[in-house]
Amino acid sequence: MSTLVYWAATFALGCYVIAVVLSVLRMLRGPSSPDRVLALDTMYINGMLILLVLGLQFNSGLYFDIALLISMFGFVGSVALAKFLLRGEVIEP
Repeated sequence: MSTLVYWAATFALGCYVIAVVLSVLRMLRGPSSPDRVLALDTMYINGMLILLVLGLQFNSGLYFDIALLISMFGFVGSVALAKFLLRGEVIEP
């Protein structure tokens, strides 16, 4: 890996970590439940991006598979939380 790509990936990793910290603060201090759900959604997206950058830095395909799983589970979790906030229950009879 070239030096430029290494430093760009390190900078991106630092930015994503800062974004996760800010999302945690929003989740803890959010004034409403939808704000907390959006913060959780942002956290899983940033976590997935962190894994993708680590996969580029370490040149390993395993990180990409884990990022794919995180994105699928995060999407399902976001839909379930949105439905719970909208109707008060996830599974309707």
